[in-house]
Amino acid sequence: MRLRTPLTSAALATALLGLSASPSSAVAPSAKGPGTFVTNGDRVHISSTPPRTASAHAWWTHVAGPGTKAKVTIWLQVKAAKKGSKWHSVAKNSKNLKSGNGGSARRVVARKKCANQSKRQWRTMIDVDLIGVADTPEKAYTKAVTVKCGA
Repeated sequence: MRLRTPLTSAALATALLGLSASPSSAVAPSAKGPGTFVTNGDRVHISSTPPRTASAHAWWTHVAGPGTKAKVTIWLQVKAAKKGSKWHSVAKNSKNLKSGNGGSARRVVARKKCANQSKRQWRTMIDVDLIGVADTPEKAYTKAVTVKCGA
């Protein structure tokens, strides 16, 4: 059983640590001492490389304490056009990463080929698990956006 500690809100961490938090940030303290990291991701967008795909990236930034690498997992989620629909994961990817600012070498990508150009709501769910360090189970969600990409 892994020891878990409560999640500190991104807004509180931003105020206390002077970080620049995007709507997709989540800050979690480390359970193995006074450690903090930020979970980040960009909003779902159409990839600039063919074929036409919905795409998003995830990364983490070390703030303090233990942990130099993390397994970063991203789920690409879409809502059906039907009103009241639930979010459905349509793509998943994970990668062990060192802390970074989202540059191509230190991020993980999730992509889903578009079946058509129907407008759909998209978001990502992101989980950061520090390797060798217990951390919280919370996940970050990017803000939902409408993209012309039917899954």
